[in-house]
Amino acid sequence: MIVWMLALVAQPVAAASSPSLASLERELSSMIDTRSGNYGVAALDLATGEMVSLRGDTPFPMASTMKIAVAANYLAQVEFGRRSLDDRIAGRSARSLMEAMMIRSDNHATDLLLDNLGGPTKLQQWLRERSVTGIRVDRNIANLLAAKRDLWDVRDSATPRAMVELLRRIDKGELLRSSSRAYLLDLMARCQTGKNRMRALLPASARVQHKTGTLNNYTSDVGYFTLPDGRRLAVAFFARGGSNRPQTIAMAARTIYDGFARAFLAPITQPFTRSYSTVAATATN
Repeated sequence: MIVWMLALVAQPVAAASSPSLASLERELSSMIDTRSGNYGVAALDLATGEMVSLRGDTPFPMASTMKIAVAANYLAQVEFGRRSLDDRIAGRSARSLMEAMMIRSDNHATDLLLDNLGGPTKLQQWLRERSVTGIRVDRNIANLLAAKRDLWDVRDSATPRAMVELLRRIDKGELLRSSSRAYLLDLMARCQTGKNRMRALLPASARVQHKTGTLNNYTSDVGYFTLPDGRRLAVAFFARGGSNRPQTIAMAARTIYDGFARAFLAPITQPFTRSYSTVAATATN
């Protein structure tokens, strides 16, 4: 464990892929470094390939954000005719389980789908065969929650960069066909959890498609949102320890939104005026 922690210290904390994002990198790093806790962030422009990250190569727990991989694997099986969304699993349709998993973050529905796929080992094999690296799926949700909590455990983890790369490959049709991609993104757009996270301070025009994750002393949110000129970002926010994690994620998301728009000269028509306290008062995890 000590050797692994020393390796993390040696990694670069922040990394912007181009000079145009250097100021955003500094702003993001400065803002997050004033907050308590340990944060990992990555944001990728799906049109230009430009990226900014903070601890982008450090593993963080995925918690329920791993449900994106479960959904993608099941939908890929549907495309090959091996499964159907109308299949009955424990008396429920796979479609209803998928919606419960992605919209309400239902853990039991997740484990039913994952077990139907062959368990964590089969999901990990599917990721490996498609050269998806930096993501580990070791346990189902029930076993993860039952285990002694260790937020630095590399099991069931992803790096922020690996998560946005998974999102990029889903979005670009490299892992799913267009119909499956559209179905998954629609479910992510209907996500009912985490209103106090990345969505909290973004303007209503910034369409958000996302999946949250929550454990004791841990908060995450990953997905996509749009910029004023219509370009979309794949983003990942992981936070462990400290306090005010949802608020920090919300602030980081707005910083990224404004920074990418500014760097590529997209007009920001809706300034940062929303009150976080108002959003947080009605939010669910």
